[in-house]
Amino acid sequence: MTRRAPLAPHLFGAAFHVRDQDFHGASRGRLVASDVQRPFTAVRSLGLDLDDAVGRCLAYEPLLRPGEAFSHATAAALFRLPLPEDYEAVHVLAPPGVARARGRGVNGHAASVALPVVLHEGLPVVAPAHVWCQLANDLSTYDLVAVGDAIVTGLRRGEVRAAALTTLDELRDAAAQWGSRRGTKAIAAALPCIRVGAESRKETHLRLTLVDAGLPEPIPNPPVRLASGVVVHPDLAYPERRVALEYLGDIHRTERRRWQDDLRRRRGLTATGWLVLEVTADDLASNRAAFVASVRELLAKPAA
Repeated sequence: MTRRAPLAPHLFGAAFHVRDQDFHGASRGRLVASDVQRPFTAVRSLGLDLDDAVGRCLAYEPLLRPGEAFSHATAAALFRLPLPEDYEAVHVLAPPGVARARGRGVNGHAASVALPVVLHEGLPVVAPAHVWCQLANDLSTYDLVAVGDAIVTGLRRGEVRAAALTTLDELRDAAAQWGSRRGTKAIAAALPCIRVGAESRKETHLRLTLVDAGLPEPIPNPPVRLASGVVVHPDLAYPERRVALEYLGDIHRTERRRWQDDLRRRRGLTATGWLVLEVTADDLASNRAAFVASVRELLAKPAA
C-alpha cells in the first residue's frame, strides 16, 4: 500500500486553487486523494466544515474575483439570519459590468448597480440591509419580516442588547434604493411590519398571525419585572392585560437548560399575576383557527 505524501501544515483549515502550486506544493495525484475536499471545480480544501455557510464560503474564496461578494441566502446564512431552510449553493454577486459567476455549486448574480459590501468573518458580504432586499423575491411575507426583525434586533444578554446588524432607517433607505427591481411588492408589504425585539422566526410568525386575524399587536420581548425583582422578557406580550405568549419550539425539548430557564420564567410570570399562553407549531398551522379564537376570547374578557 502506497503511503500518501504528507501535506503542508498550513493547508489544514484552508482552501486553495489547484493551480496555486506555490501555496499547496502538492502533486496533481495527491490533490485527488480521499482526504482532500473538492468543494468546487479547481478548488481543494482540508478540514473545512462544508455543511456550514462559513465553511462553504471559505472554500469558494479562492474563486472570488475582485469586487465580488457573497450575497442573497448565502449572505443571510453568514449573518445567521433565520431562513426557512438551508441553501447549499453559494450565492455570489459580481460588480456592475462583470459577468456573473458560473460553476458547480455556485449561484452567480450580476449587479445592475454597486451595492455596499462589508467584511464579515473575514469575507466580503453584501451589507445586511441590501441582503434583505435581495431575499424579497424568494421568501414568504412572514419569513421576509422575520429576517427583517432579526436584522434590526441585536442579540440580548440579560438586560444588555448588542448592536443590531442594521437599523430600521437603513433598511428603509435600502428599500428605497431598490427601486423597481424584483421583490419590490414584497418589500413594500413586509417593511411596515418589521419590529425591533423579536428573537426568533416563529415569534415573528406568531405576532403576524395574531395581527392578520385582526387582534391587537403584541409587543415582542418586553421587560417585565417579577415579584422577586428579576426582569424577564416573554416572547410576546400584552402588558396592559398582563398576558404573555411563549413559543415552545423544538429547542425546548432538546436543550434541558433552555427548558428549565423558560419554565422558571413562566412560573415567575404566573406568580406575578400574569397569564401565560404556551404556543406550539401546531397552533400556527393545523390548529390556527382554534388558537386565534382562544386568544380573541381571552382579550375580550374584562381586565382583572
